[in-house]
Amino acid sequence: MNHRLKKMLISMLTVIMFMALLIPAFIPIVQAESQINETSDQLDMSIAEDLANATNEAIEYSDYLEQYDTESHPELEVIVEANQYIKTEGQDIETLEDYEGMDGTSLLTGEEGEALWQIHIDEPGLYNLSALYYPIAGKSSSIERSLRIDGALPFEEAAYLHFDRIWDNELKEVQVDNQGNDLRPQQVERPNWREVVIKDSEGYFDRPFQFYFSKGDHTISLQSQREPMVIRQLKLFQSPIALTYEEVLKQYESDKAEETKGILVEIQGENAIAKSSPTLYPVSERTSPAVYPYSPSKVKVNTIGGHNWRIPGEWIEWEVDVPETGLYQIAFKSQQNFVRGIYSTRILTIDGVVPFQEMEQVAFRYKGGYRMDVMGGEDPYRYYLEKGKHVLRLEVSLGEFAPLIREVEESLFNLNAMYRKILMITGTNPDEVRDYRVEMQIPNLLEVFQTESTRLQSVAKQLKELSGQGSDQEALLKTMALQLDEMIDEPDTIPRRLGAYKTNTGGLGTWLQKAREQPLEIDTIYIASPDEQLPMDGMGWFAKMWHEWLTFVYSFVIDYNQIGNVAEGKEKRTVTVWIGSGRDQANTIKSMIDESFTSESGISVNLKLVQMNTLLSATLAGQGPDVAMQITNDIPVNYAMRNATTDLSKFNDFEDVAERFRTSALVPYTYNEGVYALPETQTFNMLFYRKDILKELELDVPQTWDDVQNLLAVLNKNHMEFGLPLVLVPSYPGENIAPNSVYAMLLMQSGGSFYREGGKASDLDSRKGTESFKQWTEFYTDYKLEKEYDFANRFRTGQMPVAIADYTVYNQLSVFAPEIRGMWGFVPVPGTLQSDGTINRVVPSGGNGVIMMEAAEDKEAAWEFMKWWTSEETQVQFGREMEGLMGAAARYPTANTNALDQLPWPVSDYQNLKAQFEWVQGIPEVPGGYFTGRHLLNAFYKVVNNKVEPREALMDYTQYIQDEIRTKRKEFGLLD
Repeated sequence: MNHRLKKMLISMLTVIMFMALLIPAFIPIVQAESQINETSDQLDMSIAEDLANATNEAIEYSDYLEQYDTESHPELEVIVEANQYIKTEGQDIETLEDYEGMDGTSLLTGEEGEALWQIHIDEPGLYNLSALYYPIAGKSSSIERSLRIDGALPFEEAAYLHFDRIWDNELKEVQVDNQGNDLRPQQVERPNWREVVIKDSEGYFDRPFQFYFSKGDHTISLQSQREPMVIRQLKLFQSPIALTYEEVLKQYESDKAEETKGILVEIQGENAIAKSSPTLYPVSERTSPAVYPYSPSKVKVNTIGGHNWRIPGEWIEWEVDVPETGLYQIAFKSQQNFVRGIYSTRILTIDGVVPFQEMEQVAFRYKGGYRMDVMGGEDPYRYYLEKGKHVLRLEVSLGEFAPLIREVEESLFNLNAMYRKILMITGTNPDEVRDYRVEMQIPNLLEVFQTESTRLQSVAKQLKELSGQGSDQEALLKTMALQLDEMIDEPDTIPRRLGAYKTNTGGLGTWLQKAREQPLEIDTIYIASPDEQLPMDGMGWFAKMWHEWLTFVYSFVIDYNQIGNVAEGKEKRTVTVWIGSGRDQANTIKSMIDESFTSESGISVNLKLVQMNTLLSATLAGQGPDVAMQITNDIPVNYAMRNATTDLSKFNDFEDVAERFRTSALVPYTYNEGVYALPETQTFNMLFYRKDILKELELDVPQTWDDVQNLLAVLNKNHMEFGLPLVLVPSYPGENIAPNSVYAMLLMQSGGSFYREGGKASDLDSRKGTESFKQWTEFYTDYKLEKEYDFANRFRTGQMPVAIADYTVYNQLSVFAPEIRGMWGFVPVPGTLQSDGTINRVVPSGGNGVIMMEAAEDKEAAWEFMKWWTSEETQVQFGREMEGLMGAAARYPTANTNALDQLPWPVSDYQNLKAQFEWVQGIPEVPGGYFTGRHLLNAFYKVVNNKVEPREALMDYTQYIQDEIRTKRKEFGLLD
């Protein structure tokens, strides 16, 4: 016993001595971590709040309704005056008297913060809630608020309430260019007071939200997410339910309403008086002779809607003036050849009221070409209209498909959750001969598969019943259900079916996105007496054939590259501008040019839509433009070396113009103390993360690259991935590959640079260059990161819950993955810890610019155009036009710093974006610098694929870069 005790004492003394030696070494580490925490407190608090919000226990609205299903619906009105708020937080509140014709005191709420009101409920039950508001000028996007009752979200959907702005054509008459083509009408806000009943912004519930209030005092708060608004009052009440058509007919009989005779009122679709979004501008239909006005050769603005009019909640209003009181029928000359398998649904209201229940789900079924859709079909519905003006509205609705789409969304969420659990066990490349027994390690796996298979089959069956035909919409659901059944029958095959499972769930996500879209194009609205014959002009077979022949003939004489007004020979000052983007962008720019540049400066612009890879050959042939837009960062300096572009810094007011941009945006365009382009866009990386998954794994958002390595250990253990961007191949032949953005981050954060001695030599072979290269490649050699991946899909499924990506990916995710709304965020990239305890978060910037060719005859005119294009007002207008044209996915990453502040980002996200913007740096372009990105990638491959030591690989390829720089400097006469 004494011998054992002696051994135990010796062991304890050894441990104590070891700890005594370890503690002094550990103290600096603790101090360093403390410094990191101190320098990033604000960011950590923001992220912590995001993660807390991601795990909010608010239930879904369907569960909320079920919870209060037995509660009454009191026929009471409770009005809350906006100026009677009891508390505000984080925003400037301003009271307005008799604002815009509204009597009494209104409350202006900003785009961030919260206002809280107290109410008293005499009778408990479920109430609808309405808001009387005025959409005051902001950043031209929809107004967003979160609603809380007694300090908590009543249900998840209450966190995303939308209040529409009101848009109309700027001019009543359509403008025409000098080629005879109609110009797309510009959209402007026409705000007015509107009372809206709060409902689901996603369109899953047609009826307005119902909120339960017990008897007594309660608080209601609206928290700003985006855009300011003026509120006059809130009201709790019971929203009326429309009668059925049969009941309305009985009312007509009792009121002795009579059918009108011989009246036909036509309203052209493009003459709408109000819309909920600037995307709902009048459009040109050139594929059919059935539209009015019609032209086989010219662009005519003749319809409205189409693919732009597809998102639930979007509405268009028309004014109808009927000559006498009585009963009418309503018909639409429309086109719905956009979606098969489901039909486009609309809610029809007249003067803000649904005339009868059947108008809450008006179906426009699939059919090629234009047709006459009479409300009620063969036995048309009758609508009672008083003599005078009325407002007819069509609003996009999911209709009968809403519960089905909601079911599929829930199914996708559950299937993705199961995919992550399987992934944690098997990894992305399971061993085919190993039995993982995933059905035993994940206890409810087969039960979830069975539930979701049954759900998807049921949805597919209902889908076919509603649409009246089979389609690819139904087939995709059946395919997913069949695979689930096979996995249930043979659980041992689940791991090897994982690839197909992921593909099918990805297809299910795409199905969700497409199924929510309900496009419809309207040419004409008819308000007609029941005895009137509706016109069918242009819908016959012969008219269509004649149209095809005419368009074929005119294609030989029309120059489709010319956009808008074309300057004629007599014009004194003319600038030829090339653009390489889409026709919609070109049309928008041309319209802005004619409206605000040419009219004020007197300088005409010939805007041509061309393939920009022809710029080099056109310049050499002397056929190039005066100004070229949307040019990648490598071109301006490379052309400048060959005296092909103009040094903009020689213009007298250049310094004033340069102040519009961050210094980093001008770095790639600077050469030999000259500047050869103005920045149009500037992009950089951000860190994207899934809040729900990080919370599930008990992980924090990484602040430093050391944190990233710790994060990778946990992700790898759970067979999840971390994404780093890697450009593997050019997008077109001859395109230069920019230096990898992750390597650039690591290099710049360590204080390194790409070139030394003013661009005379590459600095990649320096100690910082080689250490950064080693750190970069270790992510792929030690942690086995993927070189190629579809970030959006992997982020959506949760396979890649954290990734670094260009900040513009935010726009894609907002539209692409609605089922994870509120479950993800983006923050500044991880940084490198500095000796003073701060974190360096430098990121390189990308983007494009606008250049002036040296061959331009009127350089002053070209400079005036470039100044106009990059100005704050123009960039804001273009950014909002693009978002209005194509939705949130097209949010414009302008390089003009003041303009970026005015684009419609959600406030919290934009704060993170601006925090990263402070760290952005540009990568200079030097003679021969095009070898840098190319050979950096070659060295990367040699390390990752061929297992060559990083320093050796980088040194080898840096020599090629040095040789090319030396050769080019000699070629251009740049003496060392």
